[in-house]
Amino acid sequence: MKATLAEAFNQTSYRLSGHTPRNLEVLKQALNQVDGERASDMYGKGEIIEDFQDKLADFLGKEAAVFFPSGTMAQQIALRIWADEKQVKRVAYHPLSHLEIHEEDGLKELHHLETILLADENRVIELEDVTGLDKEIACLLLELPQREIGGQLPSYETLEAISEYCRKQGIRLHLDGARLLEILPYYRKSAAEIGALFDSVYISMYKGLGGVAGAILAGEASFTEKSKVWKRRHGGDLISLYPYILSADYYFEKHKDKMDQYYQDAVQLAEQFNRCPYISTVPEIPVSNMFHVYLAKGKEAAESLLASIYEEGGIGLTSYVKEKNEQACYFEVSIGEGYHSIPKPEIKKTFELLGKKISDQEENEYCG
Repeated sequence: MKATLAEAFNQTSYRLSGHTPRNLEVLKQALNQVDGERASDMYGKGEIIEDFQDKLADFLGKEAAVFFPSGTMAQQIALRIWADEKQVKRVAYHPLSHLEIHEEDGLKELHHLETILLADENRVIELEDVTGLDKEIACLLLELPQREIGGQLPSYETLEAISEYCRKQGIRLHLDGARLLEILPYYRKSAAEIGALFDSVYISMYKGLGGVAGAILAGEASFTEKSKVWKRRHGGDLISLYPYILSADYYFEKHKDKMDQYYQDAVQLAEQFNRCPYISTVPEIPVSNMFHVYLAKGKEAAESLLASIYEEGGIGLTSYVKEKNEQACYFEVSIGEGYHSIPKPEIKKTFELLGKKISDQEENEYCG
């Protein structure tokens, strides 16, 4: 019986995406760096949580920050606060926002907010989408980068124009910056410079950084104090969050200054994918360390192809593929520390193998 793509991926010696495997070693490494006698946080208070919140508030250029166990909780709360402030129960975001497609309508069911979907799902939100709104909204959420379309980004000038328009119109602007650090090399801006365009900012402490879990929500102190109340209402004040906070701090320090290298690696890697027949990337030239790889093949054929490459080459490109249509599928690549552990001759060998197997598969299908 042939191995599934995921099974073949798990047997590989190297993985193209991410930092390290998400096993218990991730937490052990972080905890090994701290004094075991140090007091834990309790119900959102204590040195461990308060010092980390202050550190991230400063990094994001905001007055205050709050650590949440999840970004889902943090972002729903942010939008609820802005809706209550304006007494308008309506917000806007991209059709493929995490809140729209991955949260089981939590924003609507728990907070009874109406959502307006802006822009075509295959592109980012532009200024014209915002100025063309025909309904009043309390808050606009922008996701940077827009993950579901390959990590695409609007121009920085567009961000500035949207920010200025929202402030003139009394619309709060919230940043879904789950992967904010990963876009800093492309924009050539600091997190604080980008954060200054927004009223509130969320970043994930695991998606691009490699922590165990957790999120930061930042803004003015009056905003974050309200978020603490909602955090308690959501059950987010666990007795202690220190395993998440300590790992977040450890991996934040470990990876925050390497984002430019990850970005440059992604650009070079996308170029190699684009040289292969029947393969293209979105974007063609990445704007962060993330991009999507499209194969002009059906899902089943692509899985068989990739699994055979893993067995011969030893490098796992992806553990899954998603179907776009009957003739195309895709997967996500997000470059991190793991890429640097792969010997460069092995990468070259894998791409030679990929190109050859695609050509052979096409020839067999044509002859068949």
